[in-house]
Parts: sequence; C-alpha cells; structure tokens
Amino acid sequence: MKKRILIINTGGTLSSVNSEKGFMPGMKSRDMLEELRMVSRNLELETEDFCSVDSANIFPEDWASLAELIAKRSREYHGITVIHGTDTMAYTASMLAFMLQNISIPVVVTGSQLSIADPVADAMENCRCGIHMAASGCPGVFVAFNRKVMLGCRASKVRTMSFDAFESINYPYIGEISSLGLHIKKENLVVKRGIFRPQTAYSNKVFLLKLYPGMDPSILEYLQEKGCRGVYIEGFGLGGMPFLKNDFISAIKNVIEKGMVVLAGSQCRYEGSNLSVYETGRRALESGVLQAYDMTAEAAMTKLMWVLGQTEDIREVREYFSVDIAGEVMISAE
Repeated sequence: MKKRILIINTGGTLSSVNSEKGFMPGMKSRDMLEELRMVSRNLELETEDFCSVDSANIFPEDWASLAELIAKRSREYHGITVIHGTDTMAYTASMLAFMLQNISIPVVVTGSQLSIADPVADAMENCRCGIHMAASGCPGVFVAFNRKVMLGCRASKVRTMSFDAFESINYPYIGEISSLGLHIKKENLVVKRGIFRPQTAYSNKVFLLKLYPGMDPSILEYLQEKGCRGVYIEGFGLGGMPFLKNDFISAIKNVIEKGMVVLAGSQCRYEGSNLSVYETGRRALESGVLQAYDMTAEAAMTKLMWVLGQTEDIREVREYFSVDIAGEVMISAE
C-alpha cells in the first residue's frame, strides 16, 4: 500500500507568479500537483490549500490554525509537507515544534527561492526532499531545504538569495540527500514520550530587543507599560549586558520584579550564550533573567510566546525554560 502524504500549501515564493506588483503567491496546490507527482511516484499525494500569502503575512494566529489543521489531518496521513515562504519559515517551523510536540508523524516545512514555474528553480528539489522526509516515518517537525533536513526548531534562514538559504544552528542535520539517496541520521532525532494533543495557546505580548552600545534601558519600562509580558534580549557575546552608564541590569531587575519575563541570549548565531562566565552575565542572572543558551532567535521568540500562552505562573515559566521541549536547546551546566 502506498503511503499517503498530504501537502498543505500556505503560499510563498514556491507558488508565486509574476504580476504588476512583483512576485506574489498565486498558484493553488492543485496547480502544482502534477509536477509534485514527478518526484514522488511511489507515494499517494493529496493537497490542501491553507492560505496563499507571502510568509511576511503569516501571523501567530495562523500558526495556531495551521497546527490545529495538521493535528486533525495527522490521523489520516503517514506524513505532512507544508509549503511555506522562506522569510518566516523558521518561525513557523519552531512554533509548530512546540504546538505539535509528541506528534506521531513527520511534519516537514519546505519552500523555495524561486517559483516552481521557473525551469531552473530549487522548488522541485526541495519538495522532493520534503515529501520523502514526510514519508520516512520519523515523527517530529522538520525543515527541508537544499537537500538537507533540519529540526524545525533549529533551522534559520542565513542567506537571502542563495539556494543554500537555511542552516541548522547549533545542531547536526537530521538527514541529507546524496548519491546514496535520503540518509536519515536517526541518532539526531529528538524522541519525546507523551500523549499528543495540539497545544496552540500563545501570547503575542512579547518583544525582541537587540542590544547596541548606548541603548537607553528605559525601553524596558516602556514595553512593560504597553502590556508586554515577555522580552527576549540578544546581548553581547556570551550574553553580556551593560551595568555602568546605561544600566540595563537594574532596568531588567525592575521589570522582572513587576512581573515581566526576560529571556537573555546572544547576538552571535552560533555556539549560544553562557551568562555564568563574565560579570556582565552573572549580574543579569542575579537580576532574574532566563537563559536562551544555544536557541535560535526564532526558537527563543516562539518558545517565549508559547510558554506565556501556557501559564502565567512565573515558577512554571522558569521550569519550561529549564528543559528542552522539542530539541530546541542544549541546557548548559552552571
């Protein structure tokens, strides 16, 4: 019996057509089905249109609706491939990893840098990888791009125009396509035990703050006054923050005491943060910040949104950030 794979289309470059306003999503999934069957002859493909937008127009409420749809369809298919624009693909994949933890089938997010209508596009190759990973039987949320498979909560877009647009940050690839076919490194899979049910609650009352020398720390108080419940601060190097002229540490302590959650990481893409090394980091820890360790910015932000949707108890929030939920983080020993 052929494995049944569902392809959910959300739009993006892969399904784009040229218009007077520039490239914009225009193809429906049925328009792509015949071409997709060329790379999946041993599988039974079905398609469904979720939306047809540039991924800049994918919002948190869309993540929740998409997660609910995937959860519902997961009972009917052996795997699901999601066609998505590349610009916010890593955010969507990261949030799906949290909302769909313990799902029993592969969910693979993919897209392309050129429309499937272009004869030299990367679209077919990425779909080939995404569809066959969806048929692998390996449960979890993944990103497939440029013949590589990555954990959804570890993928990040690192190039704007190259076909090699995505990279797995601080985590090895789950699989790669070579002359030997699709080779899945099962030792890199994240195996979690638990009952699957979609957990789609979230809070969008969050903010991403990238420090620069001389930034006014009063921005934190302003964010709290505007109703922000959590902020992710990308600090310098290992996660350090100023405490002299522009005393961010005192400002952080003040907003934490008033109930805000502050997550701290590094502006550096690779190797992660460690706030216990330097005084600038230790003072931040003493103020009550949570550590992002080696999470991507996309995973840190979506985890913050997801956790704040699960609880308002600061003790429970701290517990969520002290554990790895979907392979998004390696917790360092202090």
